[in-house]
Amino acid sequence: MIFEEKKIILKNGQTAILKSPCVEDAEKMLNYIKKACGETEFLLRYPEEWDISIEKEEAWVKRLLAAPDTLDIACYIDGEVAGNCEITFRGGMKTSHRATIAIAILREFWNLGIGSAMFEELIAAAKGRGTEIMELEFIEGNDRAQHLYEKCGFHVVCVRPNVFKLKDGTYRSEFYMQKYL
Repeated sequence: MIFEEKKIILKNGQTAILKSPCVEDAEKMLNYIKKACGETEFLLRYPEEWDISIEKEEAWVKRLLAAPDTLDIACYIDGEVAGNCEITFRGGMKTSHRATIAIAILREFWNLGIGSAMFEELIAAAKGRGTEIMELEFIEGNDRAQHLYEKCGFHVVCVRPNVFKLKDGTYRSEFYMQKYL
């Protein structure tokens, strides 16, 4: 799915552009996610787990843009990727009423309104698709993200203990949230 370009004004007065990533930006996308994963324990991978080539990232972007059930929105500031989010619409008779979302933003761009702006777009896309329930998960201790999700109308519906094991050997639970549209 393609997201048409949209300009937003951030809390610091800067302009950001929300749009679908393009194949030409595959290297930027790959560098961004590696950096984001190194800035926090709250994403699903460590930076070194992103060991794919630029060609594989280009292929991923092509598949993403052609996928009828996935929408990825990247946030660009001064031509660089500051964050991205994704919604995946489920198929099948028993699950097509649900969609799963994910988000990541580089630390230097936290608290500027990017997350809220991207969530508005994800919620609009879900409503436009007829989705009834939006779902997401987050890692225990990610209070900033939980605040954003709750502000956007998500509620914790269950906790799965010890789902993540960090490099230092500690475990973190996974919180599962839903929003009814």
